[in-house]
Amino acid sequence: MDKPSTRRRVSPEPVARAPAARGREKPPATRPARLSGYRISGLQGRVITQLGQAIVAGRFAPGALLPREAELMADFAASRTSLREALKVLAAKGLIEMRQKIGTRVRPHDLWNMFDSDVLAWHHDQGLGEAIFRDLIELRQVTEPAAARLAASRATMGDLRRIGQALQSMQAAVGDLAAYAPADVAFHVAIFAASHNALLARFAHLVADFLQLSFSIQQQALNQRDNRIEDDVGQHLAVFEAINRGDGDAAAAAMLEVILNGKKSLLAALEPGG
Repeated sequence: MDKPSTRRRVSPEPVARAPAARGREKPPATRPARLSGYRISGLQGRVITQLGQAIVAGRFAPGALLPREAELMADFAASRTSLREALKVLAAKGLIEMRQKIGTRVRPHDLWNMFDSDVLAWHHDQGLGEAIFRDLIELRQVTEPAAARLAASRATMGDLRRIGQALQSMQAAVGDLAAYAPADVAFHVAIFAASHNALLARFAHLVADFLQLSFSIQQQALNQRDNRIEDDVGQHLAVFEAINRGDGDAAAAAMLEVILNGKKSLLAALEPGG
């Protein structure tokens, strides 16, 4: 049974349809700022990144023991302290397990924390990200229309205001795709929160980095011919309007359309030369 809504239908600040953008540039080929996780920097960060990439790339296979400490220190030009701290971080990400008198073993792939922003980035860096992004899209197809449906009956005035503000940020960023991706993420996170399901809201924060990276990539396929950013904004507006008027079926259908359109853009951007 749905939780009772604590709001009436309201009209947040007007959300106008986005004007056509001029002179829009493609997003830079840089990784977006992470919303969570470790901030990797310095010598220790280099060791974490290089060893994490080596594990993801298969240099150290699941189930295999890592070389002894002295060998790893030589391989990665690292001090004992930096290496040990790096191993602790990689263990926290689920990539390895450390046991006394046995050594450090690479964990099975299905035990890795795939929602970790670094683990995701390492897959992407190694050219292994497409399968993960496909899995993410499937997961979104299951969860997000349901979250939108719940939001239509449970969203408070504050929820509607946050969704509307995120949509306005998207509209303001139609000429700046570096700003568009985080605004897009904020829109989806706000809808998860408006579902008033604690697990769905937590899930949104777990996948926030995942979403931002996938949104940044899929926006590389936007153009003025058949995949316009203005149309993307319009589809998000349809989700907001359905939630605002309490139409759960329409909200779920509109959210599914957003996801499938994003899937098309993401796969186009991941194509060789895309």
